[in-house]
Amino acid sequence: MSSTHHAPRPSLPHRPAAAGHRGSTPGPASFGDHLRTWRQQRHLSQLELADEADISTRHVSFMETGRTNPSREMVLRLCERLAIPLRERNALLVAAGYAPMYRERALDDPALAAARRAVELVLKGHEPCPALALDRCWNVVATNRAAQALLANHVSPELLEGPVNVFRLSLHPKGLAPHIANLAQWRAHLFERLRQQIQATADPVLIALQAELLEYPAPEEPSPLVLDGEMLGVVMPFCFQSARGTLSFISTTTIFGTPVDVTLQELAVESFFPADEFTAQVLREMAASA
Repeated sequence: MSSTHHAPRPSLPHRPAAAGHRGSTPGPASFGDHLRTWRQQRHLSQLELADEADISTRHVSFMETGRTNPSREMVLRLCERLAIPLRERNALLVAAGYAPMYRERALDDPALAAARRAVELVLKGHEPCPALALDRCWNVVATNRAAQALLANHVSPELLEGPVNVFRLSLHPKGLAPHIANLAQWRAHLFERLRQQIQATADPVLIALQAELLEYPAPEEPSPLVLDGEMLGVVMPFCFQSARGTLSFISTTTIFGTPVDVTLQELAVESFFPADEFTAQVLREMAASA
């Protein structure tokens, strides 16, 4: 981007309330119900969880039935063994009668100033390529100017009214879907990512999002199995039909390595890289004319 342009820095607002809370079923009330749900979610028997946590099967059974109230240390040990996300670890602690351990703060909180600067640097440093910061439900928290230009020119304005969800933008018929050259593959790729996240978190908001996306029209005919620039078995490119021709991108996801804050654990930066020289040249030209 030309240094003579003084566009505002990428915006990092308060994370909006995630769409999909309406109609979500409440989670289990007791610690035992929570524990049983997560154990089953991880496809573990009581014996297998007992081995993982170095306790007896009887102890696991008594906790699940409410006959034993776990210590705070035991709750944290079980959460670690079950790889439970920080948000849900707080829920288990509260259900067992303890105070939450992990804070959740907005990115504009002074305590997260360093993290905010890191996200801004990643987004701005990735220009002229698109990059977006996303929350746990794939809602957009911030974008760089390249991503803003791509979305503004190809997406119905109604889909850009918050919270803006990138899965919805990608697959909605008024969003990017009509412009995606490999829509069948990209759609399958997104659903697989969503399935894996639901498996890991059991988040009812994501389950509701999945149900919504399944209502969108699917491609009538599958796209060719292999497209130009597709690295089969390595990465799935995002092939986008623009006014300048078909742009091909590959993406990476950046997360904070050892977060102890709920917001930071759930924050990810999705960065798109040109998969060929033609795409790289178009991005440079778009940035120069912005």
